Order: sequence, then structure tokens, then C-alpha cells
Amino acid sequence: MAIVGASGSGKSTLLGLLAGLDVPSDGTVKLDGVDIFALSEDQRAVLRQAKLGFVFQSFQLLAHLTAVENVMLPLELRRDEDAREKAEAMLGRVGLSSRLRHYPKFLSGGEQQRVALARAFVTEPPLLFADEPTGSLDAATGEAVIKLMFELNEERGSTLVLVTHDPLIAARCGRTITIAAGRLR
Repeated sequence: MAIVGASGSGKSTLLGLLAGLDVPSDGTVKLDGVDIFALSEDQRAVLRQAKLGFVFQSFQLLAHLTAVENVMLPLELRRDEDAREKAEAMLGRVGLSSRLRHYPKFLSGGEQQRVALARAFVTEPPLLFADEPTGSLDAATGEAVIKLMFELNEERGSTLVLVTHDPLIAARCGRTITIAAGRLR
């Protein structure tokens, strides 16, 4: 599903609310029948860890961790004994096998976005949110990232909800929701 709308219309805020990263001033958000805001922040974090992947517009990579360590992090939080192998395999899947030990500052924007994508998919979440996944990328790199995101989404059978300004990306989704002045249309 694509969420589209003008800058400042509330697309990223909606994604943050759906993921339980932002707290609404009113209303509820239910995931698998659970009101996520009836949970504590720690409980929401556990829920996100089990069910959600998130690709942030600004990547949100940890500067002091290498590419492989950034991708390993959600697996390590789950105490996955195969964290390194899974992270390396997923980085290979996104074309970064030769960049495993590089820190984010030594990666291009496209490479950083692919690390973020690998981190989001490595836990095989049933629900993946992506906030402007191509917003800071050139056209060719952006197309490669989107193609990869849709391929991984199909392979994993997950639900993908993405925020985009690009009508061509939105058209590739099964459903599009438009936000105008904070209202869904």
C-alpha cells in the first residue's frame, strides 16, 4: 500500500503512529487486534521487534557500527545465534557483500539505504513500513532500491506500507491512500 500526499500533510506522522513510534493525541491503533497504545513503550518495542520492519527516510544507521553490525542488531536483540550469517546473507542479497565492514560514513546514500533495507527485512517481519525509501537517492539508485524492496516483499510474503511522493512507485502498489491536510482520502 502506498501513502501519498503533499509535503507536510502527515504521511510520515501516520507511519510513525502505525508503527507505535509516535503517540496519538486521540484514537487507537490496533495490530493483530491489540491496541498498541494500551501497551507500555517497552511492550510496544517488543511488538515492533516481533512484527515490524521500518525503513526510515534518513536511514537511521548507527554511525559506530559497520554495515553488517547495523543489520545484525535486530537479530542480536532477539538473541538469534545466527545473526552474523543472516546479516551477511541479507547484505549479499542487496548487493553489499563487499561493503560488510564499512561504516555508514564510508557508504554512498544508495548503499546506506540498502543497508537500512537489509536491516528491515533480515528479521522477516510480517509488516514492513518504508518512509520515502528513495527520497534522497538519484533516479537509477532509487529504482534499484524500489525494485529490490518489491522483490523482497514478494519473496517474504510480507505486507508493505510505504510513503512516497513518486506516482510511479505508488502505481506499483495494490492500494493507494492519499493524505490531504491531515485527512485520509
